[in-house]
Amino acid sequence: MLKVWGRISSSNVQKVMWAIGELGLAHERIDLGGPFGGNRETAYLNKNPNGLVPTIEDGDLTLWESNTIVRYLAARYGAGTLEPADVKARALASQWMDWQQTVVGPAMLNAFLGLVRTPAEQRDEAAIEASRAKTIEAMKILNGRLGSSAFAAGNSFSMGDIPLGVMANRFRQLVPDPPLLANLERWYSMLQAREAFRKHVSSIPLT
Repeated sequence: MLKVWGRISSSNVQKVMWAIGELGLAHERIDLGGPFGGNRETAYLNKNPNGLVPTIEDGDLTLWESNTIVRYLAARYGAGTLEPADVKARALASQWMDWQQTVVGPAMLNAFLGLVRTPAEQRDEAAIEASRAKTIEAMKILNGRLGSSAFAAGNSFSMGDIPLGVMANRFRQLVPDPPLLANLERWYSMLQAREAFRKHVSSIPLT
C-alpha cells in the first residue's frame, strides 16, 4: 500500500494528499514533522535525508519533493487525466508547478511565518506587508493565465492545478483584502467543488 509520511497541515503534504484523493488511491498517511516530530530520527532520515515532509513509499520506490511526488502519482496512476496526455499541456502543467515553488512559495513565506507562526507582539509587520504585496503580484500573473484557459494547463483539471490550488487557498487566508482577480476566483470556485480539495486542503486550518 502507498505510504505517506507528513502532517496534513503542511502545504507540501496537502499537494500529495490532494493528488491521492483525486486518484482514489488506497494509502496510509503517518503524522510526522511539526508538532509530531520524528523527522530528524535516523529511520526517517534514511528515507529522506533532508528531514522534510512529505516522503512516500510506493512498492520499492521511496520518493521525496512534493511536486515530484505529484508528477509521479499522476504519471503512474492518472496518465491521460491528472497527467495530461498532450505533451504541450503536460509541459504547461509542469511549468506552473515549478512556478509555484520558485515564485509563489517564496513570495508568501514571510506572510505565513509572520501571521501563523509568530506571536502577534513579535511580528514584523513590514515584512508581512511586503510578502503580501509580492504574493498579490504573483497571483496577478496566475489570474492572467486563467483568463485564457479554464485551468493551469488548459481546459481540463490536471496536476498543474494542485500546487497552485494549495497556494491559492493560503493566499485567501493570508491576504484578507486582495484586489479583484476574477479569473482566479472563478478557478478557485471550481477547485472548491472538488471533494479531494475540500478534504485535504481547504478544510485544514493553517498551522
